[in-house]
Parts: sequence; structure tokens; C-alpha cells
Amino acid sequence: MTELVLFHHAHGLTDGVLSFADTIRSAGHLVHTPDLYDGERFEEMADGVGHAELIGFSTFIERGLIAVEDLPPDVVYAGMSLGVLPAEMLALTRPGARGAVLLSGCAAPEELGAPWPQAVPLQIHLMDADEWVVPPNEDLEAARALQAGTEDAELFIYSGDRHLFADVSTAHYDADAAVLLTSRLLEFLGRVG
Repeated sequence: MTELVLFHHAHGLTDGVLSFADTIRSAGHLVHTPDLYDGERFEEMADGVGHAELIGFSTFIERGLIAVEDLPPDVVYAGMSLGVLPAEMLALTRPGARGAVLLSGCAAPEELGAPWPQAVPLQIHLMDADEWVVPPNEDLEAARALQAGTEDAELFIYSGDRHLFADVSTAHYDADAAVLLTSRLLEFLGRVG
């Protein structure tokens, strides 16, 4: 069993995020899903991003750091889209991380203040035509750089233009890609746990 913290995307802690967590739990893992929006959910991505901008991205990250204070250090941090920010920050700064999983987003670790720790395995999942990760956004380039510069890093690029393709409650959901992502994620959790 591996312990995982899953941070939600800009829509909030949706039923789809909770369903994804339940799928991981059903494979025998312990999954935490902190709500960094204090119960607020947004139907439209733009509204959720606007909320994140209103509270501040640094506040969003700080809420993620606070959410894990009572957890053991040897967990895997995962995030969907906006949720990659606290997941990456914790993998970078909290000693003992077993790994990190970045779904539908990736920030260059240097933007968060540190290079990627070589002892922390990494898995990244993106779609090749997702407007949120391809230029002019820099997530895909950051992911490729992380993979190239990290000993234990896997980058999976799926064909398609969906952003939150693993969240069944959004219009972006892609069942085939989500099944493949889940299979790869479970293999990763088995390996790092």
C-alpha cells in the first residue's frame, strides 16, 4: 500500500476527482483529497482559474502545504492541473517524498525555487494538443525538461486536446486515456511504495 495525496484542479474538489481517488483506493492505496477551495466548486474552468487568481496561487500552494502537516513524510504527491503546484512544491521541499505524479500540468521546478530532487521518482501525464499545456503555455516544455534531467522520470503524452481527461465529471474526460493513465499510475505506486 502506498499513501498518496491528490490535489484538485481549478474546478475544485469535484466528484470526478473524488471518483479518481476512489479508483486508486480500490487498488489498495490510501488516498487523501484535501479541499483547497473550502468547498467551492466551479462549473467553468475560467471561473475556477479566476478564483485561484483571486485567492492567489501562493495561497493555493500554502493551503496544500498545510493540508499535509499531520501526514507522514513518505507519501506520493499528485496533482491535477492547478493541483500540480502544491504537489511539486511538496516534492521539492518536504523531505521523504516517495514520488510525485503530475496530471494535466507541469511547472518548471525552478519556478518554485529549487531543482527537482533526484531521489524523488516522477510521473507526468499530458495530452499533446491540450491548449493549457502546449505553447504559448510552457507545461509540455517543462515536462520534457524534467524528464530529461531526472533519473527516475516518466513522461506520458496522450493523443488529444482534452485537459482534465482523468476527471469523469468534466467535459474534458477521455475514458480511454483515463484508463491508461490509471494503469500507469497504479504501476508507479506499486513500484515506489
